Amino acid sequence: MDQAEQLRIIKASQQTRPLARVITVTSGKGGVGKSNTAINLAIQFRKVGKKVIILDADFGLANIEIMFGTVPKHNLCDLIYQGKSIRDVITWGPMDVGFISGGSGIAGMSNLSRDYLAYIIRNLAELDAIADIVIVDTGAGISDAVLEFLVASGEVILVTTPEPTSITDSYSLLKALQRHPRFRQEDTKVKMLANRVEKEAEGEMLFHKLNAVVSRYLKLPMTYLGFIPQDAQLSKAVMQQKPVSLENPSAKSSQAYERVALRLLDIEQNNPQKSCGMAAFFSHIILGRKGN
Repeated sequence: MDQAEQLRIIKASQQTRPLARVITVTSGKGGVGKSNTAINLAIQFRKVGKKVIILDADFGLANIEIMFGTVPKHNLCDLIYQGKSIRDVITWGPMDVGFISGGSGIAGMSNLSRDYLAYIIRNLAELDAIADIVIVDTGAGISDAVLEFLVASGEVILVTTPEPTSITDSYSLLKALQRHPRFRQEDTKVKMLANRVEKEAEGEMLFHKLNAVVSRYLKLPMTYLGFIPQDAQLSKAVMQQKPVSLENPSAKSSQAYERVALRLLDIEQNNPQKSCGMAAFFSHIILGRKGN
């Protein structure tokens, strides 16, 4: 499938439905709370009436399904190779947050026939009718797969902790993203979330520390999204395989996730970004893999 044909399919899929807002959550290293962020933001979006789907693109791991306390019957591979519909591969979790396990299916999409790719893209476009917001939970680090998702996304949340290794790895991830041949700075907004900080001032200091280096050496604009505090209640909820935003809504971390979610919605209302929808999102990834 060439680029012109992909664009025709995307345009056709966008004529009959609104486009989902795609938010990609990522981190420079594992263990910084990326998947927790994806799930708790999804819960907070649901609390204000938004329909949300999480795509677990952290291939090889199952953090989202562990937090949901359920094992999905199907994953994205079943849509790609077994003829399942997009609704078949959605698992519904707490508060009717939808969840799609990525499996390893996306890696082989560029090898499929033109007609079959068109079928898959049209199926994925159905997510625009099901969800207002799609949260993509990527793997951690600087793999090709992670970068493909970031390049395709118009909105990236970078989860960073005060640990020196987290700061260094966050910078390395942004450096790799900025050097990606298909990265366009005007199309991707990077927002940093400070996680596991003791207080608000520490979160702001963490952002300024990372942003100073990013601005100087990468010339990459980055905004501060907010902070999530260290919270024993969050750790307790994780051990119970439940989102803290549901298990203990009054916890410090729950309230912080609520503030971040409301800020994201406020940003969208006051300075709307053009939504690409899921057909364009996945077509961008497929096109990139075909070009490699």
